[in-house]
Parts: sequence; C-alpha cells; structure tokens
Amino acid sequence: MSWPQRGVYFFQEQGEYRRDGGARIVRVGTHALTDTSRTKLWGRLSQHRGRASVAGGNHRGSIFRLLVGTAFLERRGVQSATWGLGSNAPAYIRAQETDLEGEVSNIIGAMPLLWLDIDGSPDSRYLRGYVERNTIALLSNYGKEAIDPPSPQWLGHGCNRERVRSSGLWNNNHVDESYDPAFLDRLSELVDAMKVK
Repeated sequence: MSWPQRGVYFFQEQGEYRRDGGARIVRVGTHALTDTSRTKLWGRLSQHRGRASVAGGNHRGSIFRLLVGTAFLERRGVQSATWGLGSNAPAYIRAQETDLEGEVSNIIGAMPLLWLDIDGSPDSRYLRGYVERNTIALLSNYGKEAIDPPSPQWLGHGCNRERVRSSGLWNNNHVDESYDPAFLDRLSELVDAMKVK
C-alpha cells in the first residue's frame, strides 16, 4: 500500500456501532507534532499494532497499547506487576510481558483503520493536531449524554482510565474538550481531497 508520510488515523472496533448503524470510531491519533519528532504515519501505526510476525509489541511506546492491555487484564481478572510501569524496561521484564503484548497486538490488529493524508507544508503538523483534537472532542461522550455510546461488551469499559471509560474512546487527551464547529468544514475538505487522490 502507498501510505502517506503524515496524517491522522481513526480506528474502529468490531462490535462497535453508531446509532445509525455505521461503524463507531474508537481511537483517533496523529504523530510528529513536535519539532524534534520524525515519526511517519506508518511508523506510528506500527507502534500501536505491534509486530505481526511475532505477535508482540511495546506498550511503553504506545499509550493505545497500554490502555488496551489494562482493559484486557481487567476483563481476564489478571494482574501484571510490570504493565505500564516506566518508559523502558529490561529484557527480562519485556520477556515476561510477551504474551500480553501479543494479545494486545491481536486486538488492535483486528481493528479496521481509516486515515487522512495531511502532509505538505511545514505547518501541516498544526493542522494534524487541530483535526485530532477536534475529532476526539466531537466523538467523546465524556461529561455529556452519549450520542453514540459504546456497546456493553466494549473492552474499554475495563480500562483503568476513567477518561477512556467515560468517553467511549481509547483516548486519554482532549476527551473533555469542546470541538470547534468550524473544524467540520475543514475535515470535509480534507476528506474530499482524499477522494481525488
């Protein structure tokens, strides 16, 4: 596949639907929002999905993996003394976490994915951040009546982050914010631009 260098991504999840029957977005994200970051879209998605060949990954490099792992542990009634601790871990701890990392890779790897190509000018990172932040705020159920609530079976109900449980999204940031209505016009323009590529 021909992946754009930069963009915003949207994960869906099996069994999660909007009230109108369409697939519900469960995770929104982007990458390279700082001057020092060189991450490309595919690289960031690879961090989230993990390695397909060995069904592993690194939850210390992906908050999405961390959140899914905590919910998986809760659903299974299992505890991990090391999951989510620190930004790095020695090899023997990572080896103990291999099975759980594999489960997380399987869960995220099964999620359908959409993306918007937002590349071009040096200011594109601000546009990516704007789209990410406003999309999360729009889709979030945090602190308001849910328009498209998660299903009762949604894995995120078991997450240890209240913002994930209350928002219905695998996001921790921006779920308590309000979206800018003007963003919808910009989002529509970006979607239309993808149709002509």
